[in-house]
Amino acid sequence: MGAVYLVRHGQASFGAEDYDRLSERGAEQAALAGAELRRRAVTFSQARTGSLARQVKTAEIALAELGSAPAAKEDARWNEYDHVAIAEHHAGGADQVGADPREYQAVLDAALTSWVEAGDDSPCAETWPAFLSRVRGALEELVATLGKGEHAVVFTSGGVIAAVCGALMGAPEAGLLKLNRVTVNAGITKLVSGRGGLTLLSFNEHPHFEAEAAKLLTYR
Repeated sequence: MGAVYLVRHGQASFGAEDYDRLSERGAEQAALAGAELRRRAVTFSQARTGSLARQVKTAEIALAELGSAPAAKEDARWNEYDHVAIAEHHAGGADQVGADPREYQAVLDAALTSWVEAGDDSPCAETWPAFLSRVRGALEELVATLGKGEHAVVFTSGGVIAAVCGALMGAPEAGLLKLNRVTVNAGITKLVSGRGGLTLLSFNEHPHFEAEAAKLLTYR
């Protein structure tokens, strides 16, 4: 069977004016994710990344560790939901700049719940149904390009991975709201593709952040 590996980007710069930038720790995480994929000796025929800076840089660093992997093609459909717009419209404009990470996460969790429940009635430019549709479309198109037994790797974000996994389990809303909170930076999720379609084989693997590397484990 073929497989699609979904890699969450490394830690971004929470609290800074430019959130969409890997932190120093995020760059280290990206390198470890690439080393973990190299250890597994997986040969990738396709590589994708969203167009966000944190995703693109994670792909660059991780693929450099792999050495023989193809260059990642950018596809904005793999981008994360717009958390700024969601906070603005569903949380009274909560600002992450200078905010306490835990307090902001609690506000964002509530805002995401409101966003999902609002459906197409959300005032956000991209509603939850639209987000889910574009993510599904990106995944379906990628899988369609894979030959028998071929593998692909995608560098994306926690919300995307959570929504995909939830959808494969028949509960995309629950996936976004529950799985997103525990998705680690530079964690690896594996989907397998066979005659029966796509199946979630593993979620949020992060053995590369154990033992001496445990200090690099982050969720936000």
